[in-house]
Amino acid sequence: MILKDKVVIITGAGPGMGQAMCRGAAAEGAKVVVSARSVDAINALAAEINAAGGEAIAVPCDVAKTDQCHALAAAAIAKWGRIDGMVHSAYYHPDWGSIIDHSIDQVLQALDVIAVGGLRMAQAVVPQMKAQGSGSIVNISTLATRKPMPGEGGYAMAKSAINQLTRQLAVELGGTGIRANTALMGWMDGVPLDQFFASQGEAGEAFRKQRASEIPVGHIPPDKDCAKAVYFLLSDYASEVTGAMLDVNGGDWVAA
Repeated sequence: MILKDKVVIITGAGPGMGQAMCRGAAAEGAKVVVSARSVDAINALAAEINAAGGEAIAVPCDVAKTDQCHALAAAAIAKWGRIDGMVHSAYYHPDWGSIIDHSIDQVLQALDVIAVGGLRMAQAVVPQMKAQGSGSIVNISTLATRKPMPGEGGYAMAKSAINQLTRQLAVELGGTGIRANTALMGWMDGVPLDQFFASQGEAGEAFRKQRASEIPVGHIPPDKDCAKAVYFLLSDYASEVTGAMLDVNGGDWVAA
């Protein structure tokens, strides 16, 4: 249980890796603050974790709202007295299409939720982490910032900004005991991808097999397994790791 007794906030706890991270972090011993905009969804997830013997509370938060980000951090402190980790996974994806045709309003929303939302959350948790002399921030990014993909321009722009936020935090928080790292996720098997393939009709299953064959590990990595990389970055096993960008994509991208 590499996160035993650590208090971890996870934003963007919707279907997919967000929920998988909450369940997995709890199984690794963390006290989890489950957060997203959907009150019913996070309440159900927290109840599930508690029923399974873990510890979790649900705190709704729109990371585009500064006051809600600070209220989320305050709720963690009120419940458990500290914040050991914060995973920023909340995101917004503009409509698929050429970046030249993207709605500027949607791109701005993606930047606000993903990049500025990450900064809001960092500003909310850093004071407590500084007071403790320790803490780990993990921002969730994407393979699309390494390997541009048609249709993902605005989303990748925002994720690229959060990559830089991580670097900035790692340098500026030097000496405080706070680490900041990024986990860059590729294609992940789970509910959102199932829905995507289903939307492709009869061609969906063929597309799934094609994508799996193109990834060196031989399959599309399950979101619950990709989440394990995040637990490592949150844990004391990564005590000497900060400012890193960890690719979690089954070898779909191999950095130089």
